[in-house]
Amino acid sequence: MPIIQSIDRALKILDLFDDRTRELSITDISKKMNLHKSTVHSLLKTLQSHRYIAQSEENGKYMLGLKLFERGNLVVSNLDLRSVARKHLENLSETTSLTVHLVILDGKEGVYIDKVEGSGVTVFYSRIGRRVPIHTSAVGKALVAFKSDEELKKLLKNYKFKKQTDNSIGSAKEFYEEINNIRERGFSIDNEENEAGIVCVSVPIKDYSGKTIAAISMSTPASSATDEKIAHHVSLLKDCTDKISRELGFEYEKI
Repeated sequence: MPIIQSIDRALKILDLFDDRTRELSITDISKKMNLHKSTVHSLLKTLQSHRYIAQSEENGKYMLGLKLFERGNLVVSNLDLRSVARKHLENLSETTSLTVHLVILDGKEGVYIDKVEGSGVTVFYSRIGRRVPIHTSAVGKALVAFKSDEELKKLLKNYKFKKQTDNSIGSAKEFYEEINNIRERGFSIDNEENEAGIVCVSVPIKDYSGKTIAAISMSTPASSATDEKIAHHVSLLKDCTDKISRELGFEYEKI
């Protein structure tokens, strides 16, 4: 497989920095890379424009940029998410006897990455690894509701609003209306929109930066989904997602 030289060189520059080497001048980098200063300068400016490299105003030397910290935390959050969330999912399911799901966004769909089956209701459509539409599921709605309007518009470009049940949202107009409601109340609901006879409520999980990285949902039989019970489930979900988000570095008092 061919290697793209400019990308290879840029990555090697990032690898020059470690615990003992926090700053390097362009001369230092040129010598270590065995490259002309003009070539190194172009590479550094490209990395700097994307915030992977920063330059000290005091001495002009280069250092790793905050973008690497952001990306690194994202990777760590994804690796830790399931292990951090698991005990909370189990506690929630045990408390309510309901099935609890942990879902992340992948492209234009949600993906189940964990599930704790409750004794009170069996949910047939969900299994770990299975995908779910964002417009028919509570978790899907929760995953995208707090994106910026521009991000949401891009996500929904050419999106197909296929109806899973008679209750499913069938158009972009309906979906945007639902998103506005979710933003106001802080949770989403699937009112027999993905599976007949099942009602789900969902609340998002945030990472250290306040970005939604996952969502948790609880499923209950539609026959027993009273307003009071849904409100109680939402309260439990919010408490659960608050704990997980805090463990992932999110600090609510900063928002």
